[in-house]
Amino acid sequence: MAGDSGKKEEMSKVKIISTSHVKPGKMIGRKECQLVTFDLPYLAFYYNQKLLFYKCGEFEAKVEKLKDGLRVVLEEFYQIAGKLGKDEDGVFRVEYDDDMDGVEVVEATAMEIGIEELATEDGTASFKDLIPYTGVLNLEGLHRPLLSVQVTKLKDGVAMGCAFNHAILDGTSTWHFMSSWAQICSGSNSVSVSPFLERTKVRNTRVKLDLSLPPNPVNGDANQGPQLREKLFRFSEAAIDKIKSKVNSTPPSDSFFTLFADCRKRVDPPMPESYFGNLIHAIFTVTAAGLLLASPPQFGASLVQKAIEAHNAKAIEERNKEWEAAPKIFEYKDAGVNCVAVGSSPRFKVYDVDFGWGKPEGVRSGSNNRFDGMVYLYQGKSGGRSIDVEIALEAGALEKLQKDKAFVLEV
Repeated sequence: MAGDSGKKEEMSKVKIISTSHVKPGKMIGRKECQLVTFDLPYLAFYYNQKLLFYKCGEFEAKVEKLKDGLRVVLEEFYQIAGKLGKDEDGVFRVEYDDDMDGVEVVEATAMEIGIEELATEDGTASFKDLIPYTGVLNLEGLHRPLLSVQVTKLKDGVAMGCAFNHAILDGTSTWHFMSSWAQICSGSNSVSVSPFLERTKVRNTRVKLDLSLPPNPVNGDANQGPQLREKLFRFSEAAIDKIKSKVNSTPPSDSFFTLFADCRKRVDPPMPESYFGNLIHAIFTVTAAGLLLASPPQFGASLVQKAIEAHNAKAIEERNKEWEAAPKIFEYKDAGVNCVAVGSSPRFKVYDVDFGWGKPEGVRSGSNNRFDGMVYLYQGKSGGRSIDVEIALEAGALEKLQKDKAFVLEV
């Protein structure tokens, strides 16, 4: 098949040189931390993949600098150097001990791939062999590292592919870790904001889950449904302002959407921004497709805004109690048909992750956890209010979207 031959061609471009492990630079001892209600639903998702690519040289020196910085930052973020485990009652937890392997670091070369090729890639085809753990479930963190980093030498730069176990951290914690690591590599002796590691301060209900890995875990990019295509849309600051002016010009009305909201300041008592773990909830809005199509954009936007505003401490408490009474673990593909789900956030300062050799030329997601209607939002490289939007859709739907002038603003 043409698709298979294309994939093999991409795979042949990346050659693995070595695999090693990095531990905290000092002895930590045995540490255990229970996973809480906010963490547990992500056990059946796949590792969260991020790719950053930089224009720079001196590959070997860069790798050593990354490892040295990683040893330091793991002294604070030691949970990410551990493994998943269970206590005697079958409750999941994060475990760390000094004799564990730590973070996996893979070194590779891809001298046929350049920064420009990655920067102009709409989908994830050329990313697959630059980011580890494609098709690996978070539950596999019972016997795999919770973070794997692949540093690949390109013909004109370096690609840094990271696979994070989503059962132990969300996007806010991911980028807190990445920015802290970059800070150390750039010359700081310590991180500016230490992670708040006491998960049970936000929720201490013990939930036992009987979960085990399927005999043949399905790869995250397996073709289980419609043929998907991916596209990156870049919206300038001017385009974002134009969208906002349209949305704000009409009084609120009644939409259909799913997004993940940060609950750190919504819970009672509020948690610090440095809370390390998952502290997000999926917020749902629903309306008839015909009504949505017949209404102006303001209609859908106002529904989403109302749902976000209504998700206060009381709503969070009720959601958690309901889930704890009858736990249900969803897989990423359980969103169903006609569902649009939004992950990541343009508020994350991804282009500030500078390890001492400049800001990234691009920041993207990998192929894990994608389904028909999945959207990832990132800060635009041009800064300000610009936003990059990654969309995965059924091929025919994406083709129509690309021709929709109301969506692809000519700004």
